[in-house]
Amino acid sequence: MNIKVLGPGCPKCQQVEQLVKEVVAESGAEVQVEKVTDIMKIAGYGVFGTPAVVVDGEVKSVGKIPKKEEIKTWIRE
Repeated sequence: MNIKVLGPGCPKCQQVEQLVKEVVAESGAEVQVEKVTDIMKIAGYGVFGTPAVVVDGEVKSVGKIPKKEEIKTWIRE
């Protein structure tokens, strides 16, 4: 599983990255977490608001900080 956190590095983007890493660590799942800061790559996902989260190529969240419970459901899918 691959999770990408999309964002230029703003505080909200950093918070989402930290949340995702916490949930992954708690779940014990085999997940690669990647931070994407390149605006062109972010736009390539059709995302024009950050922070955003992409799980295995599917955009799951845009322009908000997802709750830990929501992130957990993405890892279980």
